Amino acid sequence: MSKMHVKLTVNGKPVEGLAEPRTLLIHFLREDLKITGPHIGCETSHCGACTVDIDGKSVKSCTTFVAQVNGADITTVEGLTNDDGSLGVLQEMFREHHGLQCGFCTPGMITRAHRLLQENPNPTEEEIRFGMAGNLCRCTGYQNIVKAISASADMLNAQRPSSSEAVGQTKVEAAE
Repeated sequence: MSKMHVKLTVNGKPVEGLAEPRTLLIHFLREDLKITGPHIGCETSHCGACTVDIDGKSVKSCTTFVAQVNGADITTVEGLTNDDGSLGVLQEMFREHHGLQCGFCTPGMITRAHRLLQENPNPTEEEIRFGMAGNLCRCTGYQNIVKAISASADMLNAQRPSSSEAVGQTKVEAAE
């Protein structure tokens, strides 16, 4: 089968390569790009270990063809670190609140939690549980995962400028 030229932005960096159109995104990420955060779990989109963020949506990369995402902006768990390479808020809160045990589901959990908090910056426990339902963990019982996501929401909300600060900043920027 002939290969196609694939161009993507992965974790903020432009990448390209050759792949058969039937190549699954998870395999392209792990084997061609050497991005190994997303894990291959069930290979049927049921477990969520392979979850990545594609153009602002959580997607299971084990059932997505690389041809479907040509030109897309993809974020994996590696893209959620701070600029200096230290753990990002979600990663740190998962560590601090023991939201992982074996760690196999963790990259998909954190990546999905990132999108959940983009969609709903202040979720209730019920909204977190519902929003994370497509990602399975066999070890933790989810309680500490929920705590980690809730703590992340609190931290991220505390870091956001208030609406009056944002309006003031916009006026200052406009005056310059």
